[in-house]
Amino acid sequence: MSAATEQSAAAESKDGGGLSTKQKVWLFVGGFLLIGILIGVLGGGGMRNEEYKPQNAFKLDPPWIPIKLGPVDLSINKAVLYLFLAAALTTWAMVYIAKRMQDKPNRVQTAVELFYSLMRDRIIRDNMDDAMAAKWFGFIGALFLFIWISNVIGYLPLPTNTEESVKVLGLEVPSFALYAATTNISIPLVLTLVVWFSYHVEGVRKHGPIAYIKTWVPPGVTGTARIPIFCIEVISHLVRIISLSVRLFANLLAGHLLILFMGGGLAVLLGIAAVAWFTMPMAVAFFIFEVGLVATLQAFIFAILTAIYLGGATAEQH
Repeated sequence: MSAATEQSAAAESKDGGGLSTKQKVWLFVGGFLLIGILIGVLGGGGMRNEEYKPQNAFKLDPPWIPIKLGPVDLSINKAVLYLFLAAALTTWAMVYIAKRMQDKPNRVQTAVELFYSLMRDRIIRDNMDDAMAAKWFGFIGALFLFIWISNVIGYLPLPTNTEESVKVLGLEVPSFALYAATTNISIPLVLTLVVWFSYHVEGVRKHGPIAYIKTWVPPGVTGTARIPIFCIEVISHLVRIISLSVRLFANLLAGHLLILFMGGGLAVLLGIAAVAWFTMPMAVAFFIFEVGLVATLQAFIFAILTAIYLGGATAEQH
């Protein structure tokens, strides 16, 4: 057994030119960093761009169409446009699918039914009883689809950068930019508050006000230990407002910032155009990762936590 292991190791060493997999990885990383350093040294004559502000990509002021009704600001800005697009596409997708249900499923219907089964069995029924699942499936399904579409739209370049424009047939047209409504904390916060109040209302309906509050203390806890446990539970309910909203907001914002900097923002800030050759492959990798995984994963997490909170509030034992 020992001899066979030694022969296998020797063969791997020979095939790999005497380098292990770990050494190859470190060699690749070192080479990549070395290329980056050389680019910085050779292109170091550039001037830093002090006027470029990466954070302006997420700025909503000044609004495109100012609308104020007393203290209420109803102005149309970039966030409103993306919210409208997400809501319109969500509505269109649901109507489109509903009108094409057939006895003999087509490809669209087959894909929708698989998605429907995933939502019903893995997100809804695993976390609440059948009565609650039937009542809240439509809301949670629409919530998931709205957040997912909003996230995906955020990675599609649209002409929404009004600070920078390009001339098309003599007309000044806003340049392309990446933005998502969910990168504005107010949007995830509003969605979170809707979920937060909804599951508390359901809990009160199910148990009654006093009995619902009593469910916050796990069964079996007696005496003075109930007081700190209850306080911790109150804090946990309040923290859910922060955790549920900030998780969605921060993940989308971080992804957009990474793509912005790696896709050319860093080269503009440093004033070294050659840096873009080094960072662009990383931007492409981040873009694929964000669109392929993060956009869907964050919508799934928000939806499943909504189902967990609703199911927990109406369960017999907390």
